Amino acid sequence: MAVSGAGASDTLVHVSETQTQTWTTRKLLAWMQQAFHKAGLDAPRLLAEMLLAHVVGCERLKLYTDFDRPASPLERDILRDLASRALKHEPVQYLVGEAWFFGLPFKVDPRVLIPRPATESIVEEVLQHARAAHAAGGASLLIADICTGSGCIGIVLLKRLAQARVIAADVCEGALALARENAMRHDVLDRIDFLQGDLLTPLREHPPTRGPACLDYLVSNPPYIPDDEWDAVAPNVKNHEPHGALRGGVDGLDFVRRLIDEGASTLLRPGGLLLIEVADSRAAIARDLIAADPHLEAARIVRDFEGLDRVIVAQRRNT
Repeated sequence: MAVSGAGASDTLVHVSETQTQTWTTRKLLAWMQQAFHKAGLDAPRLLAEMLLAHVVGCERLKLYTDFDRPASPLERDILRDLASRALKHEPVQYLVGEAWFFGLPFKVDPRVLIPRPATESIVEEVLQHARAAHAAGGASLLIADICTGSGCIGIVLLKRLAQARVIAADVCEGALALARENAMRHDVLDRIDFLQGDLLTPLREHPPTRGPACLDYLVSNPPYIPDDEWDAVAPNVKNHEPHGALRGGVDGLDFVRRLIDEGASTLLRPGGLLLIEVADSRAAIARDLIAADPHLEAARIVRDFEGLDRVIVAQRRNT
C-alpha cells in the first residue's frame, strides 16, 4: 500500500512552492496525515504531529492551541524534507530523535530499537506486582533490565517506583550511552547502573552487592523476530532499526533459551518475577520453555494492548 513516487513528490513540491495558499498547522497536519496514510505508515496522525512539532519547536499539544498558525517558508522546506524521508519509510522517531513510552519521551537513534506500546505490558505487570507485594514506592526493589536498549523499561520503572534500583545491561556500547542520556534526562541516573556485555554475563561478572539470587524482577525485551517472519517485517523497521536487536533466530527463541540456560531464574530471589517479551506467534512455546525451568513456577502469557500474546511471566519458587 505504497504511494507512488510521483504522487508523493508532487504533493511535497506543492507544499513548498504554492504561493497562493497559506499553509497553516491545520492544513499541514491534514496533508501529512493523508500522505502517511496512503503510504501505509502506522499512526499517520501521530507521525504528522511529531514532525510538525519538531519543526516548529513546540509540544504536540501546542499545535492545537494555535491551529491556524501559518508556517514560515523555512519551516515548510524543512517539513517537506522530513516528510519525504518519512514517506520512504525512514522512522519518524529517528527523524525527530525522540519516541514516547509509557507517557515519557526518550531519545532514540539507529543505535537502539524504537520503544513500542507492546513493551509497556512488561512495565504494567511489574508495577501491579510491586504495588501488591511490596512496600509503597518500591522500597529496596532491585530490577535487572537485560537488552535495555534506550533504557525505556528500567527508567519508567524507576520513575514509578521511587526507591527502586535498576541494573541495565546491553551488549551495545552505543545503546548504553544513549540509555545513560535518557536516565539523566529523567533524573534517575543515581539509581541505575549500566553494564556492558552479552545477556547475563555482566551480572555474573559484576554481581549486585546484595549477593546472588537478589533480584526482585528480571525483565528483558530481547531480539525475537523469527526467521520465517522476517520478510513480512515493515520496511521502516527492517531497513532502519538495528537487526541485532530484532532477529531472534530460526524460531525467534534463541535469546529466551539462552536466558533460561544461563540461569536467569537463579538470579531472582524467592517470589521474584521473570518477564520476557516474545513474538506472539511463539508465545506458547516460550511459556513452555520457561515453565520447564525447575526454579520457576506459574508461567503465564500476558497480552499486549492489541490483544496479542506478548510477555511471558514466571515466578521464582520459594523452595
